[in-house]
Amino acid sequence: MRFSSKTVGLVSAVITVLIWTGFIVIARASASRGLLPLDIALARILGASCVLLPWAWWLMRPARQRGEKVGSLLGLSPLPLAPTVQAGLLGGLLYAVLAYSGFFFAPAAHASVLMPGSLPLWTTLLAWLVLREKVSSSRAVGLGLIVLGDLLVGGVSLLKAFEGGEVWKGDLLFMTAALCWSGYSVTVRRYGLDAVRATMAITAFAFVGFVPLYLALITGGVLPTHLHQAPWTEFLFQAAFQGGGSVVISGITFTQMVRHFGPVRSTMITALVPGLSAMGAVWLLGEPMHWNLLAGLALVTGGILFGVRQAKPAGGAKP
Repeated sequence: MRFSSKTVGLVSAVITVLIWTGFIVIARASASRGLLPLDIALARILGASCVLLPWAWWLMRPARQRGEKVGSLLGLSPLPLAPTVQAGLLGGLLYAVLAYSGFFFAPAAHASVLMPGSLPLWTTLLAWLVLREKVSSSRAVGLGLIVLGDLLVGGVSLLKAFEGGEVWKGDLLFMTAALCWSGYSVTVRRYGLDAVRATMAITAFAFVGFVPLYLALITGGVLPTHLHQAPWTEFLFQAAFQGGGSVVISGITFTQMVRHFGPVRSTMITALVPGLSAMGAVWLLGEPMHWNLLAGLALVTGGILFGVRQAKPAGGAKP
């Protein structure tokens, strides 16, 4: 049974938004449970690796049988070593470690504003610096609104740091995580990488670069861990959702969404994530919604929508 392109696009959009929203709410809820940030990062990487590494090996199998030299990292990554390392460090390792660490200091509502809301800001700035892309006037206005929204949220927590608060640490980690993901996005555009192969490559890099080292450090008692204390069901859930859901499924559905709606409408659809995740944090986690969070949320969402409303879709994408 074949579904129409419209049906596939709509279903992909719904799944992408739900997973991106769930990522923020579930990651914050996990901070009050058993696993530590690096434990969750381990679960994410292992969960994604169980699916993507065998898939990448199978994808490169015909080329290997023809005697061609393909991929890197002992055949785990389908991309050459240079883009694998650059994309993997930013999008596969640093993003996960920084984001999960941030949830142990700041509430999900802050992440709702500062992570997805900051992506257009950092991506535009990096694309201007690295790719020499021009910034349109409408996008500049949208970025200005995003900056104001970020300042309303992060600035207040920074002021409270003088009173001994630690929320600013989480806000800083969220902003840095968004910067790393934007760096990954620019790397993908710079090298013209396929979305699926890029996702396989960053997972392969994280698996090779993080998993053995982390296991060695916790075994030697150098780093703390709660892997022995937390229920095994918690680790499996994190591996399934953070790895299988956030990395594998949303990576595929986001690509399908962009193919159907184009990059501009896709950005407008994902602008729902800050608001939905903030509401989820209030309803499901009982977090308070202060005036500065509401105002920051409105400014960031408005900045995303204003920045893309006059943008032209990329060639080949549907308007």
